Amino acid sequence: MLEVRHLTKRYDRVLALDDVSFRVKEHQVMGLLGVNGAGKTTALSIITGCMPPGEGQVLLNGMDMQEQPRACRRLIGFLPEEPPLYNEMTVEEYLHFVCRLREVEKTEIPEHVEEILEKTALKDMRRRILGHLSRGYRQRAGIAQALCGAPPVLVLDEPTVGLDPRQVTEIREMIMELGKEHTVLFSSHILTEVQQICSGILILHQGRLIHEADMSGLEDGAEKQTYTMVVLETEGDVPAAIRSIPGVRKVRGIQRGEGRCRMTVECSGHGDDVRVRIFHLLSSMNAPILQLSAQRNSLEDVFLRVTGEGEAKS
Repeated sequence: MLEVRHLTKRYDRVLALDDVSFRVKEHQVMGLLGVNGAGKTTALSIITGCMPPGEGQVLLNGMDMQEQPRACRRLIGFLPEEPPLYNEMTVEEYLHFVCRLREVEKTEIPEHVEEILEKTALKDMRRRILGHLSRGYRQRAGIAQALCGAPPVLVLDEPTVGLDPRQVTEIREMIMELGKEHTVLFSSHILTEVQQICSGILILHQGRLIHEADMSGLEDGAEKQTYTMVVLETEGDVPAAIRSIPGVRKVRGIQRGEGRCRMTVECSGHGDDVRVRIFHLLSSMNAPILQLSAQRNSLEDVFLRVTGEGEAKS
């Protein structure tokens, strides 16, 4: 549906994007991550046709944005970080206006706007002046304008920035629903939000795409696996013994009480499953395992690891 090929963009001596390529499949919700200055906004501006690339292509359904800009823009709904609202209009007037700009058939506009108001939970706000709306409702109106013309691709730049926790939850649920009918690419600084919403992630760092992964395989390639354990410590020093096992990197957070020892064990993420060796060792020590649970490799772990590697390679 959306394909980016070798995007490069330079501002004087600053290389904002450096040979960036990726694909977003139909009905996929893809998160674009990166620290400030990583190139996210530049990438989204080029993808939506707001800015030409220095080099490279943006393809939508096989059409080149540079060669067929009008046809490509019909396929994209864009919410920039600051919603492009006309504060003197009502919500309904504004959506009618945007529909006309996006060349929706005049006879179809009323029904289309009604559908958008329903999807974005703005029906009760339809006659409210945009300039009088709260931040949360302004963000909903921004998403609503992106839906005008029923574009199959939605590009959202920081859709939950500046919202309170309840509003964040509501916008998050809306994006998840939209992902059932649209291909969604959105940027965010909130990693837990991305982990809940997205099926895939792209991490930009210093203008380069340094990591791409499916959320279902977030742990693939991880440098470590972490386990929380509770052991009945009948004899010997269990944490010290576990530290001696090949593949165990660290034993930390040790708490003892009532004959039990609770600890966190960090193991190498590659090779044989270290849990088998831990089991055999503790069996020989007559130290039964009362609890063993794996800690999920978080998106924050992955983000810090790959951006740290990106710094080292620069």
